[in-house]
Amino acid sequence: MGKALAFSGGPFDRLIALVQRLRGPRGCPWDRVQTPETIKIHLIEEAYEVLEAIESGTHEEVCAELGDLLFHIVFLAGIFEEVGAFNATNVVEAVTEKMIRRHPHVFGEAMVSSAHEVREQWHEIKMGEAKDNDVTGASFLDSVPQKLPALIRAYRLVERASRVGLNGGDVASVLLKVEQDLAELKACLGGENQQNTAELFGNVLFSMANLGRVAGVHPETALMGTISRFVTHFKLVEERLRQQGRTLESASREEIPRMWKECRTDENTPAGGHQLESPSENDDIWED
Repeated sequence: MGKALAFSGGPFDRLIALVQRLRGPRGCPWDRVQTPETIKIHLIEEAYEVLEAIESGTHEEVCAELGDLLFHIVFLAGIFEEVGAFNATNVVEAVTEKMIRRHPHVFGEAMVSSAHEVREQWHEIKMGEAKDNDVTGASFLDSVPQKLPALIRAYRLVERASRVGLNGGDVASVLLKVEQDLAELKACLGGENQQNTAELFGNVLFSMANLGRVAGVHPETALMGTISRFVTHFKLVEERLRQQGRTLESASREEIPRMWKECRTDENTPAGGHQLESPSENDDIWED
C-alpha cells in the first residue's frame, strides 16, 4: 500500500485538493470521465444512506455517511469549476449569505416569538427574493422540486397550497375528503369499468398526504416506519422457521399468517424517529 498523499490547508481545502487530484491527468480514470449527469444518481443514493444511518445507525455511521455525501457535493462542484461556472467555495459562500439573509431575527433587528413566525418570515423573504430576481412566469409551487419522490412531493405541494387556502381545513374535513376519495376508488374496483383505477388510487394517496400534513405526521417517514416494522416482523417469521429447520416454501399459506401474528411486536410501541413533531412548522422552511 502506497504512502498517503498530504494535502495542505484545512479539512475542506484538503478535500477540494483531493477531488482536483482525482480529476487531474494523473488521477483516477473513472473519476475523470464523470459528469453531472452520471454523478446525480450517486448523490441521491448517498443522501438516502445518510437517512438510513440517522434512522438506525450509530453516530460513527452517520458521520461516515455524511462524509460520503459531502464528497459527492464537492466532487460535483469541482466538475462545474472545470468549466468556469463556480467552485465549492462559491457554494459555501452562497448558502452562508442566504442563511444570514433569511435569519434577520438572528443576524439582524427582526423580532419573532415562535417557530411559526420564523416560517412565515422565511417565506416572505423568499417571495421578495423572487421579485428582486424578476422571475417571470414563476409558479408559487415551483420551489417544490419535480424530482422528489412522489409521496414527499405530494406532501410539499399540499403544504404550499394550504398557505393560500387550498387543501386546508382541520383533520375532520381533510379526513372526510380521504373517505370520499376512497369511496370512489372502492366503487371503481367493484364495477366493470376500471380504467380510472390508477387515477382514483392516486387521489387517495394525495389526500392521505394532506391528512398527514394536518395530523402532524410526515407521510414519507411514517411509511418508512411501517416498512421497517414489516421487514422486522417478516424476518422474525423466517428466523422462527429456520430454527425449526424449515423454509418459507415449506410452510403453508395458513401457517405464515399465524406465525406473523405471533411474531409481531407491540403495535403501541412508538416507531422512534418516524414522526415529525410539527410538519407545519418544521417542514419546507429550507427549500430554496
